[in-house]
This record gives sequence, structure tokens and C-alpha cells, in this order.
Amino acid sequence: MESKKRQPLGIELVKRGIVTEEDIERALDYQKAEPKKKIGDILNILRVCDPYVLINAMGEILEEKAIYLREADIKLNILDYISIDTAKQYKAIPFEEVSGRIKVCFADTSNKRAVETVRLLLLNKGLIMEKYITFETNIDLILNSFGGSSETIDVNADVSGFIDSVIKTAMDKRASDIHIEPMQEGMRIRYRIDGVLVNAADIGKEKQSQIVGRLKAISNMHQEKQESQDGRIIMYPEYNIRVSSQKNIYGEKFVLRLLKKNEDVRSLFDLGFPNDQNLVKNAFNKKNSITVIAAPTGEGKTTTLYSIIDYLNKPQINITTIEDPVEIRINGLNQIEVDQKITFVDSLRTVLRQDPDIILVGEIRDTETAEIAMQAGQTGHYVLSTIHTIDAVEVITRLRKMGISNYDISSTLATSVSERLVRRLCPHCARERDYTEKEKEIIGKIGEKYNIKFDIEGKKTFDAVGCKKCHNTGYLGRIGIFEVLMLNDTIRSLIVENKPAMEIRDVALQNGYVPLIVDGINKIIDGITNLDELNNKLALY
Repeated sequence: MESKKRQPLGIELVKRGIVTEEDIERALDYQKAEPKKKIGDILNILRVCDPYVLINAMGEILEEKAIYLREADIKLNILDYISIDTAKQYKAIPFEEVSGRIKVCFADTSNKRAVETVRLLLLNKGLIMEKYITFETNIDLILNSFGGSSETIDVNADVSGFIDSVIKTAMDKRASDIHIEPMQEGMRIRYRIDGVLVNAADIGKEKQSQIVGRLKAISNMHQEKQESQDGRIIMYPEYNIRVSSQKNIYGEKFVLRLLKKNEDVRSLFDLGFPNDQNLVKNAFNKKNSITVIAAPTGEGKTTTLYSIIDYLNKPQINITTIEDPVEIRINGLNQIEVDQKITFVDSLRTVLRQDPDIILVGEIRDTETAEIAMQAGQTGHYVLSTIHTIDAVEVITRLRKMGISNYDISSTLATSVSERLVRRLCPHCARERDYTEKEKEIIGKIGEKYNIKFDIEGKKTFDAVGCKKCHNTGYLGRIGIFEVLMLNDTIRSLIVENKPAMEIRDVALQNGYVPLIVDGINKIIDGITNLDELNNKLALY
């Protein structure tokens, strides 16, 4: 008897009422930019429904056992059964052993080679495998923080070995910056991890001159000079390391910025951008205009720019970037790195003669750069850049202060985006609980202010606890919260009339502008972060 052919997963999920046809359309749009991702994983990323309900429904449809795998579900030491490399290669995690049978989660049970390889490895250990399916993101979250190297700072090594261990330990701990600071009685080493500085080591004062000398030597700095210097360390193949020195009252302080080479560009939705494909198309598919990403230093502006450029990158489009420095190399782009001899302004003037369709200018720092960027946007190009200011509406004020006329702003600025990075709750130790009455009150007042009803009835929030995986912080990684201001005719008229930012913001709110704080609350409701972390970033109370 011929077996009945199963419908595609998306259709089956719609039939069961788990997701809607609109959800599937959004997932398919997302898949165009991320073709390697499966529909089930995309639906989970887009948070279209309860992930526990979604994975269980997928299990029934695929006729597989399913589990929404979290750290708490792992009842064994993974490395006792398979190597971390095998786990990452085949996206597989053993999580429980009972009476000679071992449960193993896979991101893709249709990958017969992966399933069979892991099954045979475990069979050689005398174990019968019972396979389960879970989301790839759950597998990645666990494996990315598990089984890494055990680098620690070797304070007893010679100066070369010490500096090497400081840098390698920072890489191991996902630090973005290393601070090496002279103090009154010694030196302090600190790492910036997920935006927060944490103490890594304290070193005796007697080693200070050797450490300074070694850092200058490998950074190609002048040994004799004690005023501010900039340098680079190029001895680590996977990283570009920018070095800055600054004299203080106890000696010279060094800050090392770790930039990973050839890092994959993440999609906008992976960064935390609102999961609305139409919003992305309307915000960034522009001509004869400029889009500006606004945020303070260290809040992910450049990463967002790369994601937008990657989204727009097509063979028929000429894209040129002007950066300081080029942090990620992308195929198909003409990327220019500025230095002391070649400025943003010089490069931008030259690029305009290179027939570009899209120009990325790393940062609008001064009036001259702003003026040329605006001119480029008025002469058939689409310009993307960043600026330092607090929110999307204040971009208008900042450009005004740079001397750009209201007419030029209103006719050329198409979209301004503001963002902040908030820490993600560690999936290994986050503790679920009910919202307190105070938290309900805070969220309710924010909803009232912006005329939005936040649905938290019967839902849970999470406390950051702390474990080995997150270095006892309770958080692991960061995600963006965003606001997008798209200029319409009404807002353009207000700009031309020189209306203040406050009045422009009020009108924008009436026309669909959603402020940062609202996106932040939505990410709390989705269990990605919590109110404490959002308050640390935006000072809610």
C-alpha cells in the first residue's frame, strides 16, 4: 500500500493552527536571505508562537521525538560521550542516559549521515541512541558556550607569555576589549564582555615597564614616547587588534580592541531588528537619499550597517564602503580603509567618480563629511552612515548642529535608526518566575505612554542567576533593540519649518514610530532579556 506523502512543514503547521499563512510568508522571505536555515528554525527565530508548542508540533509532523532543549535538560557530561568538535559538526547533543539508552538531540534528523555517525559512535560505547529533534538555535547556544578552550592568564610567565595569555584568554572569553591599566600599587587587567568590564587579573608594579615595552613592541609603537599613540597587533591570524595608549598619573594605559577577521555577517533579524520584512524593504531599499544609524559608541552601529549592506548586496549593484577600519570583508564590495593620510572626505570625493550605486560611510564625524554625504544622496546615490546621538529623531538635531540646512535634511534623509545592545539572559542558568506587581506596573505605564497593550498576563519573566558558562554574570551574548524613523511628508514639513525634535517625535509617534523602549519590553516578554537589564541600558526607573 502506497504511503501518503506528507505536506511541507509550513502547510502542516498552518493546518494545525500553530502558525498563520502570514507567518509562513515572513519565514519564506527570511529564508531568501538565509537559505541554509530551515523553516522551523526561522519560525522560532521570528517568535511567531510559543517555542515549546512549535517544537512539539514539528515533532508530531516529522514523526520524531521533540524537545525544547535547554541547559537544565542536560543530565550528563557531553564530552564523556562525543567530542565537542563532533557535536558542533553534526549539531548533536547527548542529554540523558538511562539503562544503556542515550537520548541525543539533533538540529536536523533528516541528515542521515549525521544521525548515523553519532549513532555508531555511541554504539561503540555500548549505548543505544534515541534521537530527538530541537531547534538549531538551541543547539548553537549550548555548544557555543560549552567545551571552549581553558585559556587562563599565566601571571608567572615571562612578559611575552604573559601578554600572549592575556590576549588569548580575552579571545576565549569573547571579550571585545582589553584594558591594561597602571594603578598606584600595580596594574589591573580588565575585559569588556557583553558590554560590561570585568576584572581579569592584578599584576605587581615591578612588571609594569616590561609590559609597556612589550605592548609597544608588538603594536609597532614608539618605545620612547609616552603621549597618546595608536597601533595594531597583527600576530593573531583570526583577529585584527587595534591598540590605543594614553598616559595617566601612574603610567601608560593600553586598550586593545579585538576585531575578529572574516566574521560572518549576521542577518538583521538575528541582530534583533523587528521581524518585519516589509519594514526592512521600506526602510533600506532607497535611492537618492541617506540612511543614518544612530547610537552611542559601542552599541552595534557598524554591525547593523554590515547587515544592511549584506541585505542590499546584489551582482548588478556597485557598492563601495569607506571605513576606519574595514572590520569585515564582504565579497562583491569595494572596501576602502581610511588612515591619517586618506580621510573620509577625501575618499568620499574620489568614490563619487567611481559610479557607485550605494556608498557606506563608516561615520559622519564633521560638517564636511555630512555635506558631501548629503550631496551624494541628492545625486542618485544611496548613502548609509552612522552618527553619535541618542535616538532616531535626534539625528535631525545633530545634522542641524553640523550646519546642514533643514531643506537638505528633509529632502535627503530617508530613514534614521537608533539602537542599543542589551545582554541576553544566559540560557543555562536563567530562572523563570512570575512578574512582580511592581514590574507589571512599570510595563503598564510604558504601554499607557505609547498607547500599546503589552500582553504579559499569565506569562513568565526570568532572573539572571550566573554560572560557569556566563562567567557568573547571568547573561550570555547581546541582542539589539531598535527604533526606526522613516520620514514622510508630514515630518519633512516639520523639518523645513525648523520645528524642534520634541514636536517631530510627537508627530512620528502618531505615524507608527515605535521607540526603543517598546522594542525592549517586547524582548523581555519573549524571554530574551529582563527588566533589570533594560533599566541598566535605558534608565526606566
